[in-house]
Amino acid sequence: MIVDPGASPREVAVIDIGSNSVRLVLYRVEGRAVWTVFNEKVLAGLGRDVRASGHLSAEGVGVAMTALRRFAAVLEGVAPEAALVAATAAVRDAGDGQTFCDTVAAVTGLKVRVLSGPEEARYAALGALAGAPDAMGVVADMGGASLELVRVAGGRIGDGVTLALGPFALAQGEGFDADRLRQTVAERLKPAAAPFATDELYAVGGAWRSLAQVHMALGDYPLRVVHQYAMNAADALDVARLVARQSRASLDKLPGVSRKRAETLPYAALALEGLIEQLGLKRINFSAWGLREGLLFEHLGESNADPLLAGCAALGARQGVSPHLPAALEAWITPVTAALPPLFGAARDAVLTAAACRLADLGARLHPDHRVDLVFDQVLRSPIPGQTHPERAYLAAVLNGRYGGPEATPEPALVARLLDDAGRRRARALGQALRLACDLSGRSPQLLANASLSLDAERLRLTASPEYADLLLGEQTRRRAKALAETLGLRLMLDGAS
Repeated sequence: MIVDPGASPREVAVIDIGSNSVRLVLYRVEGRAVWTVFNEKVLAGLGRDVRASGHLSAEGVGVAMTALRRFAAVLEGVAPEAALVAATAAVRDAGDGQTFCDTVAAVTGLKVRVLSGPEEARYAALGALAGAPDAMGVVADMGGASLELVRVAGGRIGDGVTLALGPFALAQGEGFDADRLRQTVAERLKPAAAPFATDELYAVGGAWRSLAQVHMALGDYPLRVVHQYAMNAADALDVARLVARQSRASLDKLPGVSRKRAETLPYAALALEGLIEQLGLKRINFSAWGLREGLLFEHLGESNADPLLAGCAALGARQGVSPHLPAALEAWITPVTAALPPLFGAARDAVLTAAACRLADLGARLHPDHRVDLVFDQVLRSPIPGQTHPERAYLAAVLNGRYGGPEATPEPALVARLLDDAGRRRARALGQALRLACDLSGRSPQLLANASLSLDAERLRLTASPEYADLLLGEQTRRRAKALAETLGLRLMLDGAS
């Protein structure tokens, strides 16, 4: 995918009126790459009283209306191409839900679309797939009042169900009794246990993300990026049970838990515990993408673009270099990548190589004294979806090598935790191959075409066409090629013959 760096970005706003939170997210879209440029959330608790009274929380309505008036003012100033406003379970189930929507329209001009249970489930799954196209299992979207389960496989959305397992649906004014609530969760999950049994769960929603942040903090996990963070079932059970037995005061002190989130988190923990036990889960993957991104991507229209490649192309294209350079780099370094042992699987390794080539000039406009650290950090912690945490570490290590960083990288402990020796060696070789190609050619695809690499069991051969040998095989090129050869355990041979 080639992104035109001169193309004007589009802005789309999504307002999500949930049972617990009301949120405005403003997205900037470049090609098929999506960046969050504004994100504001208010925990209104609209659905707090729906199960008991049949009506929205009066206090929650007041908080939500204040937030929505502010959001409408922001949108008036920003003027996005579209503003998508959706409400979920609380507004859908409350007897005064339509009255609330009418009031919102009258006061703010925002037209609220109330999603049905199946629509809510489908959009959550669509958003999860947009952020992790290879997802295969069940998406679980935890809202304030409901839990949506949807099957996903092969990029397609399957059957879904809405269950009354959100924190407000579980809290019935009887206080938090973990044993009683476990029984309630089991009863409400029972009809879904067989149809949605799976090894892999993709957890969507703020409560799940808080659980992930607790687990990260307790385990001193070095990369605080929730999207595509993963836990095995045993670890997830441990953190869920830990949270479920904490007092409110103790929850307030847990890392990663806001004071307002502490009220609902124990209920979400019990729901996760029930899902693990009844669906037979082996692994829980956390997704920062869900319903809002599902609404966004439906608005943008269908696309088969890989989110990792789209994001890397958009990020790399900002440097103003030739849009043909990534493809030229990818082809030129093929002898090196073909000779390296597979790391994530042949097909996935190819995608990651393509992503690295799209990022190869990410540091072009950065100060040379700080370029290595800045590029490494930007790649490692970028908001680009479609990559696991080990893949993030791998790409960051590749770019570290691309810019001549030390073998240890700027964050050796983090990289060592996420990548084994073979992964680090492969990343360094790929990065050095990119460095050689970029420096040899001055980042010109036309000049790069006059040189080539080949490998055998003992040698790395760099060949330049005769008329370009003196231009391409200079001292800097020799140094770059020698460094790559040493990483590969080969001897270097320079050849100016055709």
